[in-house]
Amino acid sequence: MKFDSETLKSQAAHYLDWLKRWLDPANLAGLRPKLEFQTGILAGFALIASVLLGVTNCSTEGTIQQRLAEDLQNSLAEVVPAELHDNDMLQDTRIIPSAEYNIAADETVVYLAKKAGLVTAVCFKFIAPDGYSGAINMIMGVDRDGKLLGVRVLSHKETPGLGDKIEVAKSNWILDFVGRSLENLTPTQWAVKKDGGEFDQFAGATITPRKSVQAIYRGLQLFKAYQAELIKP
Repeated sequence: MKFDSETLKSQAAHYLDWLKRWLDPANLAGLRPKLEFQTGILAGFALIASVLLGVTNCSTEGTIQQRLAEDLQNSLAEVVPAELHDNDMLQDTRIIPSAEYNIAADETVVYLAKKAGLVTAVCFKFIAPDGYSGAINMIMGVDRDGKLLGVRVLSHKETPGLGDKIEVAKSNWILDFVGRSLENLTPTQWAVKKDGGEFDQFAGATITPRKSVQAIYRGLQLFKAYQAELIKP
């Protein structure tokens, strides 16, 4: 159906006149007591709020994703030295099964560090699910031979002043893992000294370092299980 400009102008004038009459204070005064009117107003406000939330989400989603990518990039840089790779690790990944390693993930995304096309190291996030106050989220970098390049704590809920010493900003404890591997420490040495192992515990907070050490050990076991697949040319 085609409409000429005069018809469109006439219809527009008709709807504007209807809206003017509907918004007339006398008309609104008569509508306010009616349940249908009150329900319609609430529905209208709900619709407007939903539209505004949708617009806000769409406009900020890209920025949020960019910030998350930047945070991850910074974390990767802390545990994998820049000189070990010339690729974009965020774009060079593998996914491996990890359910049996008790790191709170059925699958794990592994970020590959490559130099001239050769895998020199890998990096992945993992979780100690049984910290004193909950999960301890960490990230580790491992060279192609299985030695730790670095470990960092991404987030945790451990006790301030005690368990939070696992953070590199609070103590050097986490730096003691550099160079460690399944080859240069026995399974019994992968424990805190209180349990006969190699690593220090914290005064008044043994559980936090204990569970962190155990999780790092399991992370290395995960790497070893898929080492050949991950470092192959």
